[in-house]
Amino acid sequence: MFTGLIDQIGEVHQMHNTPTGARLGILAPGWPRDARAGESIAINGCCLTLVVPTPANHDTFDTPQALLFDVIPQSLALTTMGLLRVGDRVNLERSLRTDALLGGHMVQGHIDTVAQVVDINRDHGAWRTRVQVAPQCMQHLVTRGSIAVDGVSLTVAEVGADWFEVALIPETLQRTTLATRLAGSQVNLEFDVISKMVAAQVQWYLSAHAAPHQPATPAA
Repeated sequence: MFTGLIDQIGEVHQMHNTPTGARLGILAPGWPRDARAGESIAINGCCLTLVVPTPANHDTFDTPQALLFDVIPQSLALTTMGLLRVGDRVNLERSLRTDALLGGHMVQGHIDTVAQVVDINRDHGAWRTRVQVAPQCMQHLVTRGSIAVDGVSLTVAEVGADWFEVALIPETLQRTTLATRLAGSQVNLEFDVISKMVAAQVQWYLSAHAAPHQPATPAA
């Protein structure tokens, strides 16, 4: 479980194919030294398992602060993980402690869809990012609701027919990679988990209690 509050921006150090998907290495100087293999870290909102926090094999990594992950084919196909290249900057968040403040919103690290940024509006000193989404996703979007974009907890500022906008404050632009997500960029989206659960239950209820089809009454 995460909050969508980014701990650090990391840099992709290596990304190469393996028999089970891909091996991803990220440079994260200053990352907590108590990180352990097996813990969850969100990379651009995608929950991955830390394999080796401080690798000793310097033929693979030239720094003890590299974080290593194995990415399965499903994650590569359904998120932007498959688009990462060496040198790309990524948002990093460590999983939530039960005694921590929930400053963002409840984020699972399970990406729902990849969407495209279609416009950046900087009028009057503001920064509003518009993201286009598929029609079936619109049921999870509501003005002033929560959404995670590349792992960043944000408030939906406005909703259109097939898009939504978020307003980014200077602090968010400075502490995350969202300042580089310009028109044409692909981003990971995770919709609010409460919205998804409510929608699923409503759909199940309507399906389970739908009136049985009645045959047409023959004309007299």
